Amino acid sequence: MRRMWTATTLAIRNLGLHKLRALLTVLGLIFGVASVVAMLAIAEGASLEAQRLIAELGASNIIIRSVKPMDDVNSSRNQDEFVLSYGLTHDDFKRITETLPTVVGATPLRHFRQNVRNLDKELEARVVGAVPGCLELSGQAISQGRFLQQVDLDRFANVCVIGPDLAEKLFPFGDTIGRSIRIGEAHFYRIIGVTDRKVRSKGSGSALSSGGDFDSSEDFGKDVYIPLTTDRARFGELIVHDSQGSYSAERIELSQVTVAVDSMQNVERTAEALESMLEQFHDKRDYAITIPLKLLESAEAQKRIFNVVLGSIAGISLLVGGIGIMNIMLATVTERTREIGIRRALGAKRRDIVFQFLVETAVMSGTGGLLGVLLGVAVPPMVSSISGMEAIVRPWSPILAFLIAVSIGIVFGVYPARRAASMDPVEALRAE
Repeated sequence: MRRMWTATTLAIRNLGLHKLRALLTVLGLIFGVASVVAMLAIAEGASLEAQRLIAELGASNIIIRSVKPMDDVNSSRNQDEFVLSYGLTHDDFKRITETLPTVVGATPLRHFRQNVRNLDKELEARVVGAVPGCLELSGQAISQGRFLQQVDLDRFANVCVIGPDLAEKLFPFGDTIGRSIRIGEAHFYRIIGVTDRKVRSKGSGSALSSGGDFDSSEDFGKDVYIPLTTDRARFGELIVHDSQGSYSAERIELSQVTVAVDSMQNVERTAEALESMLEQFHDKRDYAITIPLKLLESAEAQKRIFNVVLGSIAGISLLVGGIGIMNIMLATVTERTREIGIRRALGAKRRDIVFQFLVETAVMSGTGGLLGVLLGVAVPPMVSSISGMEAIVRPWSPILAFLIAVSIGIVFGVYPARRAASMDPVEALRAE
């Protein structure tokens, strides 16, 4: 025990004589460890974000959206006016719910732009013809009042639920619930609820971008939800856009249908059946099918590639740091040849010399690992604030990175230590 204590004291003392050189030696380890910690934090944040988005969309759901074909030919065209007919229909919705045995439910909706007015205040909003349960699909909640109920659909009620931005701008003073707004030119709707303010993370549009303009929209605060039956009765299927004396019109019955499947195992099979069924009744591909389960698999694959790239960079940094430690320790052995000879002449055994040099490499790699951990823990918050990408440092990741750094230092310090211990004491004492 006394021999080990003496060797440890000598090792730390020798490193203290060359502080700057030791620090420069472990720079590779510092950046390598910091890269490992930051990589694991960013990967963990990306994984949690992917899981959160999939939870919002529903892992056992299939989302079908109406898409305007690029080569769509209007059904009628007279100079400045034309009508585009495309997308999902009510017949499609009926076939989806009644034909496929694995489908346990489906939620339709339609959305379009329209002006919303209260007295002299007017804003353009997105009107959403919805059914009960639609709000949860977009990850929102009610902050005041209530959402649409089945009785509202049965009665074709002129009621609505508005977003918080509309509530603030149209009704800056007083309560909003019970007030009325005008949607379009002729119809008034009584407000029965206000949605909560939805804040979407900045990183939500990467691999999981759904490709549609409802769930991926960031303008939920200006939504107006009305019963889908009321939407169909008041606005019809033809949406007219008037601009500078000419108008364009789109005939679209449903903008989106979210299909609930009985189990995750049947999701892909059901999606294939939906694809085959829709192809039979649509001349053009005016729809898009999104499978959240596949989006999760794609996000996980991207995360693995991301980990491999960052892991390679971190590995190279750690390797460079280990080589640097070996190089400086070999130079140290040459510089301290006479010291080694004196210690051997005074009775130190080879294992004492090996232990002394291994302690020096362990102290250097441990110091580099500790500094790297501190740097690595500081990087993720900076990345989150600059890029908006969520990064989470798990307690085990700094410990793992630190142990890897110390292990690399010891491994690369074995050869210099053995070389020092193998010196002949007589020849070492003769060295100048």
